[in-house]
Amino acid sequence: QVQLVESGGGLVQAGGSLRLSCAASGRTFSSAAMGWFRQAPGKEREFVAAKRWSGDGTYYANSVKGRFTVSGDNAKNTVSLQMNSLQPEDTAVYYCAADSTGLGRWNYWGQGTQVTVSS
Repeated sequence: QVQLVESGGGLVQAGGSLRLSCAASGRTFSSAAMGWFRQAPGKEREFVAAKRWSGDGTYYANSVKGRFTVSGDNAKNTVSLQMNSLQPEDTAVYYCAADSTGLGRWNYWGQGTQVTVSS
């Protein structure tokens, strides 16, 4: 069983920063990519950022480009999300995800961590 565990969420004022971290544990695990999604109240879950190990590709939603930075360590199965210039619209539960299929399918998910940005 593979588990993804997030940490680093919390409450921050608009313009502030937070750093989320995610680590995989459990049975031997190899991922093609790891990333972050978020879900705000009353909205669908949406992609935020991801890092694909092959080719060192990084991907961002337009709404976070220039403010968020995703980084990770393939060997350690960890991924982090540095979030700067946070805005109230960034308030959501943030989920770590991993693609072990290599087919662009996010087949492992963390339990989520709450990020709240006050105005």
